[in-house]
Amino acid sequence: MKKNARLLYLLTVWTFFTAFRSTANPVNHSDENPLAASPSIVYVLSMPQPQTHYFEVEMQLKNSAAATNAKKNGYVDIKMPVWTPGSYLIREYAKNVEAFTATVNGQPVPSEKIRKNTWRVTTTDDNLTLRYRVYANELTVRTSFVDSDHGYVTPASIFMYHDALKNQPHRVVVQPYKSWKTVTTALEPVAGAANTFDAPDYDLLVDSPIEIGNQRTFGFTASNVPHTVAMFGDVDYDEQQLAADYKRVCETAASVVGEHPCKQYTFIVHHIPQGGGGLEHLNSTTLETYRNAYSTQSNYKGFLTLVAHEYFHLWNVKRIRPVALGPFDYENENYTHMLWLSEGCTSFYEDYILRRAGFHTPEAYLSIVANDINTIENQPGNRVQSAAESSWDAWIKGYRPNENSSNTTISYYSKGSVLGTLLNLAILAGSNGQRNMDDLMRYLYNEYYKKQKRGFTDEEFRRAAEQVAGRKLDDFFTTAVNTADPINYNAYFEPVGLRLVNVAARSQDSFLGAAVSPANGKSTVTSVRRGSAAYTDGLNVGDEVISVDSVRVGDDLLRLISGRRVGETLKVLVNRAGILRELPITLTPNPLVSYRLEPLANQTEAQKTLYARWLYTK
Repeated sequence: MKKNARLLYLLTVWTFFTAFRSTANPVNHSDENPLAASPSIVYVLSMPQPQTHYFEVEMQLKNSAAATNAKKNGYVDIKMPVWTPGSYLIREYAKNVEAFTATVNGQPVPSEKIRKNTWRVTTTDDNLTLRYRVYANELTVRTSFVDSDHGYVTPASIFMYHDALKNQPHRVVVQPYKSWKTVTTALEPVAGAANTFDAPDYDLLVDSPIEIGNQRTFGFTASNVPHTVAMFGDVDYDEQQLAADYKRVCETAASVVGEHPCKQYTFIVHHIPQGGGGLEHLNSTTLETYRNAYSTQSNYKGFLTLVAHEYFHLWNVKRIRPVALGPFDYENENYTHMLWLSEGCTSFYEDYILRRAGFHTPEAYLSIVANDINTIENQPGNRVQSAAESSWDAWIKGYRPNENSSNTTISYYSKGSVLGTLLNLAILAGSNGQRNMDDLMRYLYNEYYKKQKRGFTDEEFRRAAEQVAGRKLDDFFTTAVNTADPINYNAYFEPVGLRLVNVAARSQDSFLGAAVSPANGKSTVTSVRRGSAAYTDGLNVGDEVISVDSVRVGDDLLRLISGRRVGETLKVLVNRAGILRELPITLTPNPLVSYRLEPLANQTEAQKTLYARWLYTK
């Protein structure tokens, strides 16, 4: 920076311009209310030694004694969130905090940590300054990171808060490392103050990630809204083509509800060696993708699917939301039975949007739908855990899988994607093709987000879906959503002239039911499928398979048992915790399904019309 950031901070820090108004956020702030003037919270974020992976934070509370009851209590309690919205796991961000100190007018005041994420400062003063450091060395969309190349801030993991001040204005002054020139965020920039940003409250601050470094940026306009894309990482791409395709995806997504609620939107894209994913925010998203995301058509469509998913979240979950998902409790789990809708139906829309935007042919989309069904029907946990239960247990199961998870759980993403497809078909059929899932999203957006300014309950969502469909949806909600019972898929596909066929039904293949990790000349069991031969006959996770029928296995167990007959008994020698055991395992028929969607013979004109409206072929 050419000017000293601290000087800019002193000149501008308490002057909140009243022209700024929030678009909308999980607590539905009115667009008619300007930022309040006092009390104020200001953070100064610096990273003087980024190679050490530390952010340094200065947090100033101004004119806050009355609001915080400091004069009455004699202390102020400052907290660090334990999770971040959109990622349903207690992450204990306070574990990375150190060197917490407090001063008043430059003089230290006593402080102590009283709970895992709470620091108590003994003071009755109006103006309090806190300083602390945060270790940030985990580059994901849910955590913060800084090194010699760049910095990325997930605000919940960096910025502390006071309960009584969460609804007051917050300001962030970023002091980038000396060689870094660019700060990218959806927060509102303060006029005349470099790298200084305002949020009307803590919720919007938490919902606005920050990228700091020398990232490349480009822009495009979609639905008359300016969009910024910040690209971190060495990667080759065609900027013009990429901008055009972003625009196609974004405008198709916006057509679902028919209104874009943002004044501007920001994509932060990290190109990394492995892994991927995204996290939605009110006016932005962070995406992580491979460095070769643009190298092949398959990779590129996969990336656009991620774009569509996270972008559609700016409606579904950030504004169209279950009542439990805002305002947020940052210290505890926020439970809902409807992540199958918020996340899973967003997964449904990611491919539906790409179909409507022309990136998927109708045939490709039908293949995606069938494969989604294969995914859940080939997981034993689909007969144990319902979509509603999966949503509720996200906090303890969804983000904490173990070797038995596939036997006992189902992902609210994958099951919810299938449910989105089925609900879309149910609405199409119930309304004789006059309405689809878009109409339900539009109703929820207008009724609850815009009119009532709140989320909806499970029962309100069901009533809305049935109202839009024009009929009761008992089978969908009672069976498909709230139980783990089998779904009559063809009842949903028949109105569009299709049937779901299991092409593996006549397979005579045998099945062991164990997944193995072949490495270093060994085959180690990593999971065992419930009800399979391996499960019934006692093969355990962690067993090293030494031989089958006295033949040494090495790292090729699956090749060795390929072609064996159903009913054949194998003598399997394993090393279990240093002890050799021989297990007789009798192979069973292969239970895996392989569905595809086929047209019905002699389709009616009504079925053909409904099919065309479903897949936007006319």
